Amino acid sequence: MSTTITWLGHSCFQIEAAGTRILLDPFLDDSPVAPRKSKDVSADVILITHGHFDHIADAVKIAIRTGAVCVSNFEICAWLSKQGVKHTDPINTGGTILLPVGKVKSTIAFHSSTLPDGTPGGHPGGFLLMLPDARIYIAGDTALFSDMKLYAVDLDLAIIPIGDRYTMGPDDSLEAIRLLNPKRVVPCHYNTWPPIAQDAAAWAASVREQGKCEPMVLSIGSLTRI
Repeated sequence: MSTTITWLGHSCFQIEAAGTRILLDPFLDDSPVAPRKSKDVSADVILITHGHFDHIADAVKIAIRTGAVCVSNFEICAWLSKQGVKHTDPINTGGTILLPVGKVKSTIAFHSSTLPDGTPGGHPGGFLLMLPDARIYIAGDTALFSDMKLYAVDLDLAIIPIGDRYTMGPDDSLEAIRLLNPKRVVPCHYNTWPPIAQDAAAWAASVREQGKCEPMVLSIGSLTRI
């Protein structure tokens, strides 16, 4: 069975591999662009890159309703447990843990992280997903950094932010793509609000001109095979 990905707006994605549903950075109920509400989303695993509201807002209610295990850094997992989440699997930068399908490694991100109630959210991060038929790098909210090249090992897909202002923008993303050398790349963290508005078609044209990989500008809510 091939791996599929659905963009749910902003930085929220659902990835399904071998029947396991992986939800990334759930932000649905208060998102101005999400095609679904939290009550309509299923998950076996919830990956959370950092504590900002636009990445964790609906994690607690989805985890409690579905029984999904939440994977994030130690501080965020401890906070989730205090909110009533029963199943967490903490991981810190550089660590790797087993998932119900494949493995996930915690990677570096240069950003900030505070939880919705003001609690410190530990170090922000990204993830390297090692699934049965796909290797996916999730940059998380981050600036460009040269050590991205360390994750450039047979990547089938990279998910990177292009919104600028709070993360790297389109220009820096081209260098990130060069360092990561994935087969395909998906943009995220853009066009949710005016301050992070970007022309995704122009970005995709620049990626193709660079000739490093194939850009995939996903339609919100549509399922795509990786």
